[in-house]
Amino acid sequence: MLKLVDKNAERIRRHKRVRRIVSGTPDRPRLNVFRSNAHIYAQVIDDTKSATLCAASSLELKLENGGNIDAAKKVGAAIAEKCLAMNIDTVRFDRGGYVYHGRVQALADAAREAGLKF
Repeated sequence: MLKLVDKNAERIRRHKRVRRIVSGTPDRPRLNVFRSNAHIYAQVIDDTKSATLCAASSLELKLENGGNIDAAKKVGAAIAEKCLAMNIDTVRFDRGGYVYHGRVQALADAAREAGLKF
């Protein structure tokens, strides 16, 4: 018997499992990553206030191809720059249920190189 798998439903399930543990505080907000086929998005969230402190995306940066590793590196650097401008230097990384590989890893590495600690 063939099992039909909804990849996004499985990702959401993994994300909920991680979110039971990872939450953002005012001292250490959560850096959330979302990737689509065409773009990649990053948000820094304070879960105690349910507020997005800053955000960056390949759509906002008007990149020609927002769905590749180079775009993820630029978004990672942009989100780190915005965080440091708001005096946020330490965050919790939330990979959003995605495997820490490829675009997600590139975004995280670029944010670390730009000065964010996690």
